[in-house]
Amino acid sequence: MSNKRDWGLTVRGIVRKEDKILILRRHPSSRNNPQKYELPGGKVDPGEFFDEALIREFKEETNLDVNILSLFEVVQDEFISRRTNRPISTLQIMMNLEIIDGELQISSEHDDFKWASMEELKELYDGDLVTPTLRKTLEKRNFKI
Repeated sequence: MSNKRDWGLTVRGIVRKEDKILILRRHPSSRNNPQKYELPGGKVDPGEFFDEALIREFKEETNLDVNILSLFEVVQDEFISRRTNRPISTLQIMMNLEIIDGELQISSEHDDFKWASMEELKELYDGDLVTPTLRKTLEKRNFKI
């Protein structure tokens, strides 16, 4: 019996404004985690460097140009692949970022955004309104971002 798993790499960014971080709400028609809040980011394409993928994904989702500052956290998550319709395990790399240019404008993948304080993040967490990746990150960091 084979235990072969499909694996993927996802990158996400944390930008801060005062004591708040930027989160995006997934569109209601999203296949995975509709209407749940997440950190901006996305999949790393084959052959793409993860830092370039993060800058690209962040721009696509927020219209913001960012600079990567440091590693924040890494968690593992599970999804259903849109390509194969099979379960896939992903490593989710979260990086601290700074905004260097642009005006915030979300893509069609999302329908809302907010600059959330830790108090607001806890409320969203308690209301099951965050993605599993953000949930795991908050738990792993003892709700300190």
